[in-house]
Amino acid sequence: MSRGIDYGNLMHRAMRGLIQEVLTAVQANGLPGDHHFFITFDTAHPDVEIADWLSDRYPGEMTVVMQHWYDNLDVTDEGFSVSLNFGEAPELLYIPYDAIKTFVDPSVEFGLRFETHEDDEEDDEEPAPAPASIDKTDEPAAKPKLGKSGKPDKKDADVVSLDSFRK
Repeated sequence: MSRGIDYGNLMHRAMRGLIQEVLTAVQANGLPGDHHFFITFDTAHPDVEIADWLSDRYPGEMTVVMQHWYDNLDVTDEGFSVSLNFGEAPELLYIPYDAIKTFVDPSVEFGLRFETHEDDEEDDEEPAPAPASIDKTDEPAAKPKLGKSGKPDKKDADVVSLDSFRK
């Protein structure tokens, strides 16, 4: 029998399920209205698949924006793949949900942040991972680039810092 209820992992799983559900709806119907996503992920995660030049440029984490131009969105139970435009060069990325650090939709001031704490010691009582937090920001959303599948408007992908959205 387990030592207790692992609320941290249960919350992470539920929030990753929310991301999967949102992306599945976008795959089927496109981005509605002004919705767009900032997705920050761990580029060193073993299951992330990105071009070598992107992993060289962003060795720890990377934030991509899905807004004006994206293509080939394919959502699975483990993660999603999407083609994004980087300086007139489309690149296919595969991002497992476990690699996502933040998922933000600034059009409605919604955000999820996945926090982890690495333990260097192994004790009999291991603390549960820190629960993910849900962020709502009062700051206005920046207008990044990337978006409607099948109708590219020649806008490039932006890698942005989410610091401007944090309080």
